[in-house]
Formats: sequence, C-alpha cells, structure tokens
Amino acid sequence: MTVTVAPELQKASSKYVFWMMAANFGISMAFIVPLSFSLAVRIDELAPGREEVLGYVTGTAQAVYLVLSPLLGVWSDRTRSILGRRRPFLLAGMLLGLAALAGIAFAPTLLLVGAGWILAMLGWATASQAILNVQADRIPEEQRGRISGLTAMTGQIAPIVGIGITTLVTGSTFLVFVLPGLIGAALLTVFLFVGRENDSRSLPAAAPVSARTLLSSYVFNPRKHRDFGWNWLGRFTFFTGLYLNTSFATFFYAQRLDLPVREVAGTVAIIGVVGVAAAAVGAIGGGYLSDKLGRRKLFALVGALFFVAGAVVEAFAYSLPTLLIGSVLMQLAIAFFTTVDQAIVLAVLPSRSEAGRYMAITAFAHKLPSAIAPLLAPFIIAIGANGSDKNYTLLYLAGAVLALLGGLIVFTRIKCVR
Repeated sequence: MTVTVAPELQKASSKYVFWMMAANFGISMAFIVPLSFSLAVRIDELAPGREEVLGYVTGTAQAVYLVLSPLLGVWSDRTRSILGRRRPFLLAGMLLGLAALAGIAFAPTLLLVGAGWILAMLGWATASQAILNVQADRIPEEQRGRISGLTAMTGQIAPIVGIGITTLVTGSTFLVFVLPGLIGAALLTVFLFVGRENDSRSLPAAAPVSARTLLSSYVFNPRKHRDFGWNWLGRFTFFTGLYLNTSFATFFYAQRLDLPVREVAGTVAIIGVVGVAAAAVGAIGGGYLSDKLGRRKLFALVGALFFVAGAVVEAFAYSLPTLLIGSVLMQLAIAFFTTVDQAIVLAVLPSRSEAGRYMAITAFAHKLPSAIAPLLAPFIIAIGANGSDKNYTLLYLAGAVLALLGGLIVFTRIKCVR
C-alpha cells in the first residue's frame, strides 16, 4: 500500500513537542510506577512472600495487550473522525487506564488484581502507542533523533518522579495507584487540546477489514523489509535482557538491602533520582549526537555496552552505593539504546501510511519481552536459591548477555541506516 496520508512532513514547533513530551511523561508515570512499585506492594499485601505472582500478573497483561495491539494499530490507521486518527485512542486509553488503576487499589483478591492490571495495561499502553504513532505521522527525519531522545528521557524520568511522589502517600494503597494516574491524565488532557490533529474524515476511505487483513497485521515479510526485521530482532533481544533485570527490581532491592518490601519505595526513589542525570545525558546526548553525526547504530551498541556494565555491577551489589553505580550505568544504557533505536524504527518503517500497524508490530519487540521475561525470571532466580534468598545474580547476568546480543544485531545487520 503506497497511499500517503499527509503532505511532506513539516518541522514540529517547540510548543507542540513540549506538550507531546509532557503527555509521554504522564503516560509513563501512570503505568510504569505500578510495574516498578505499586503492584509489588499490593501483591505483597495479599500474598506475602509470593514474588512469582508479580511475574504472572504482569506477564499475562502484556500477553493480552500483545494480542490486541496490532488490531488497535490497524483500527487507528483506518479511523476517520473529527478528532483525527490518533486522538481517540489517546483519550480512550487514558480513561480506561485510570479507571482500572482505581479498581486495582480496592481489589480484594489476586485474581481481581490481575484482571485490573490487564485493563490498566491495555489502556495506558494504547495511549503510549498512540504517542509513537503521532510521531510517525508528524515528525520529519531531521528531528527524529532529538525527539526520540526526549521521548526516552521523559519515559525514564517519569516513573522515578512518580515513585518519589508515592513515597509521600505509601500509607494509602488507593493513592499509590491513582495519584500517578491522575497526573498522567492531566498532562495528556492538555496535549489533547494543544496538539490538535487534523480531521481524518477527509482522508481516502479505508478498505474494508477482512479476516486476512487482521491476520496480516500481526506479521511482516522480513525478506522484503530486511532492515525492519533485523531491527525488530535486535530490539526484542535487548528488551528481553532489560526486562529480566527490571521486572523484579522492588524485590531485588528489598533482598539486597534487607528491607521490607513496602519500605523500598524511598530507596527506589533515591536510586531513580541519581539515575535521572544519566538518563538525560543518554537520551538528549545520544539523540543530538546521532542527528548531528548522522550515525544511529553506533550509539545503539554503546547503549548495550553500558547496559552490560550496569547489570554486572548490580548483579554483585549488596550496598546502596554499589546499587547506585549500577543503576546510573543502566539508566544511561537504556536511554542511549531506546533513543537511537526509536529513530531507527522511524527510518525503516515499511510504510508511513500504515504507521499504526508497523509501530504496533515494532511494539511487539519490547512488549513480548515484557510478557516473557517476568514469566522466565521466577525460574531463573530459583536456580541455586538459598531459602528465601533468590538468585538475582544469575538473573542480572543473563540480562546482560541478552542486551549485548541485541546491540550487536542492530549494529552489524542493519544496512540502510548508518
């Protein structure tokens, strides 16, 4: 399909970019704070000592979203409304996500917590994906590195700020879940008004959706789109390593510092705040330099190497200062890789007119790991475990190996991007 849905892309204004990043910041806070902290607290309340439940809850929610995300991408591409193609999904995702977070706070059983997180994940992840679709629709090549850098930075800083805020309300399970969601909803609402999208009813009518069209939305031809395929594989491998090392961070810090799970919020916030500077340097610096030098793949590899260094440090860390060093290195790594790889994604998209579909397929490369890694992690930490002390050393080393492999795939196999 070669139909173009918009004229040649014009440079986005500073105001538009600011509020887009504010919206991304809010969305990231709303659903990564629960992943990083709130869900662990709620599960520990309902089932103390059963850390594996966190993996089952988060993995199941990610799996459900993975099944639905390509359909949502196709639906978004074909939406014809006065609000445009992407804004309806931003709004609907926000409303569903916020309502589900409130439900989890009151859920009396693990089953209802899991069901609530499926809905919360579906809502906020849909809104997050819509932000990326907006970038594919609106951002020209010369701005992609820097805006990808800002996207990565706000996405990393938001949960850190969110966890810091939750330390003020840890006595209320309701506020621990809902307060980050309310902040996210407020920032996204501003972008809905400021970042107006053209009426999409004037676009060419979309072809009817058949069963074959829906099934094809889940796949692409890697032989025809080789660079897109190699980037997908490298991204998948890197994020599998990343999620192995982050899915159980709350329990990891509690074990290594000998703290109760509920009291880890302050430690996580301290570690996160220290990592903010590293995330800013990695995201803004990596995005700016990759635009300036016209080099993307090198910075993706640099990010993978920093990740290995950070993961190895954390694997053998038993004190807060050492954990801080490892966290700084990992924050820098994640910022470098995600910033530059997002710019690569926008450069290797097979079709901009089907950006929603291909961005959803790209999302598989980090959503699949976020579903698989939490399910694999309980088995890894059980290997050689000594009573209640889980084998987090092995988990972090396994994550380092996978992240390095992902960086090498991007660096050595993609041809159309320098």
